[in-house]
Amino acid sequence: MESERAPLVSIVTPVFNGGDSLEECIESVLAQSYSHWEYTIVNNCSTDQSLAIAQQYAAKDRRIRIVNNQRFLGILENHNHTIRQLSPDSKYCKVVFADDWLYPSCLEEMVRLAERNPSVGLVGAYATDGRVVRWHGPQYPAQRLPGKEVCRQQLLGGPYVFGTMTCLLVRSDLIRKRPTFFNEHNLQADMEACFDLLQECDFGFVHQVLSFVRDQAQTNDSTASRLNSQRLADFTIFLKYGPMALNTSEYHAHLKRVSRQYYRLLAHNVLRMRDRQFWKYHKDALADVGGRIDPWQLTTSMIAETGSQLLHPFNAVRQAWKWWSSRFRREDRTNTFSFRASMKNGVHHVR
Repeated sequence: MESERAPLVSIVTPVFNGGDSLEECIESVLAQSYSHWEYTIVNNCSTDQSLAIAQQYAAKDRRIRIVNNQRFLGILENHNHTIRQLSPDSKYCKVVFADDWLYPSCLEEMVRLAERNPSVGLVGAYATDGRVVRWHGPQYPAQRLPGKEVCRQQLLGGPYVFGTMTCLLVRSDLIRKRPTFFNEHNLQADMEACFDLLQECDFGFVHQVLSFVRDQAQTNDSTASRLNSQRLADFTIFLKYGPMALNTSEYHAHLKRVSRQYYRLLAHNVLRMRDRQFWKYHKDALADVGGRIDPWQLTTSMIAETGSQLLHPFNAVRQAWKWWSSRFRREDRTNTFSFRASMKNGVHHVR
């Protein structure tokens, strides 16, 4: 693809104290076989060498620029701030998190597919963490799928095909038309953003491993785990997009499934005596999609959960001991931090 005729790709990287991996990330961008890109690194008040590393590369390559935040932004607020830095001349946007890196043909392969399929606004591909290939894709050799059909398959329990934002290429006009790209109330905002985009575009998939993602025990991941945000996101996304992607019989049949799974989770957490923060997070997230916690359904789920534990008392005691022990250890480590502070150090959600 000739550089002067190729569409411009805006690459963006949010970084907070990512000095250990940022150089590798930047080098992977410089090594791309596709050369018509510009690269914006958004430094979120890092206290390590991240800014110095970014400045070193920006001084050598005019395609690299740095945005230095004047104040610290929470993780999703900063992701929205970062993705808004895309060039007004760009046709595509590529997020690459500072912990990750791209294989040399990543941009070339993704842009080629998007250019051949104008209806495609979101392009995915496989990734690896160095041990295994991560996530799934459509059955080979399919490369373009209707967006709403992809959403339908996800809602019906199909394999997860989006990965993280590092695995995706997004058409820039779809970003520009949204005042807020990521829902800052949803710790699984990347998944929700994909559903939102696919209401108006098709999904493309390159059947190659094009990125490397690190699966780290970051603060955002531990916060998501503590709040059980994944199951909550599955439920709220079903409530929000199910009526658009599913027919009436599919929606009601699978609503029973996701409701049952979600309320068994809530019942389990009643028995764990979760704190107000947990319940407020779930109530607020449900309110965002016009829902609420149903007391009757929660009660019946608690009865079922209690019955299950009584039938398997040894496993119940073992799991309870394991959970409470880990909770006390976790509280010992984090008792000096607030919930807002816990959102600072995460870089992205890894599904």
